[in-house]
Amino acid sequence: MKVWIPHEDGLAHLGPLPDGVDVEIYEGGAYPSDPAGVELLVPPGGVPPERVFAELPGLRAVQLLSAGAEQWVPHVPEGIALCDNKGAHTEATAEWIQTATLASIRRFDAFARRQSAREWAPARTTTLTGATALIVGAGSIGESVARRFAASRTEVLKIARTARPGVHTLDDLPDLLPKADVVVIIVPLTPETERLVDAAFLARMKDGALLVNAARGRVVDTEALTREVAAGRLRCALDVTEPEPLPADHELWGLEGALITPHVGGAVEGFIERVYPLVGDQIRRLDAGEPLANTTEHGY
Repeated sequence: MKVWIPHEDGLAHLGPLPDGVDVEIYEGGAYPSDPAGVELLVPPGGVPPERVFAELPGLRAVQLLSAGAEQWVPHVPEGIALCDNKGAHTEATAEWIQTATLASIRRFDAFARRQSAREWAPARTTTLTGATALIVGAGSIGESVARRFAASRTEVLKIARTARPGVHTLDDLPDLLPKADVVVIIVPLTPETERLVDAAFLARMKDGALLVNAARGRVVDTEALTREVAAGRLRCALDVTEPEPLPADHELWGLEGALITPHVGGAVEGFIERVYPLVGDQIRRLDAGEPLANTTEHGY
């Protein structure tokens, strides 16, 4: 079985492989060998899915290194498994959400602007302690965020695709949004969630509330959010935007109520060590004819 991966450093983290497995490095340029023989691909960044499926006819599975699969889902032919890397980025992304929430609530973004101006300007801020947070997307990352917030004595409300004890569904959004001081968006991008956070969603948020988006930029109507933040009614902390990168002349950059980072939620040291053990596991599963882990369903 031939496998292509994009990082040579990943070889050390695959674990023991079955006899007959040939792992080659494909970084997105010239093919290292005949692409017709590749059965499992870990795609490099920037390689179009259409090219992959047109030029690798023997492909049986694609294993992504990201938790999001929305760029690949529409292009996967029937009979080819698409697997994401859910779990590998859970704690790093939850840490970003916690950090961005606290930084925005305690106005560290505003104080950083004052520091650049060498201006000593004390101000009273809000606090996460005793606040109410609504987590829209109670998957593994959302649950990790909930635990972190609960440790700050924050009341946590949760929404997921399917109801379960203590977890609401999207149908409950109109009733829950006005209760939240912080609204965290950590849903996968699907047709159901695209522009979920529109003008009507934002209008139901309470005055002074904070929107935290660590999902995908297209989940939020950027212009509607910009209007609310520019008016001073809402604040936002964004790791993702639409468009992305956010154009240098976009109004959001200059708004004091906006904290923006360049899609770095999972960008912490140890990336290779976190993502490649699953790749090795998938190789062993595929070789043994066993079901693959983390196969996408319902678009994620």
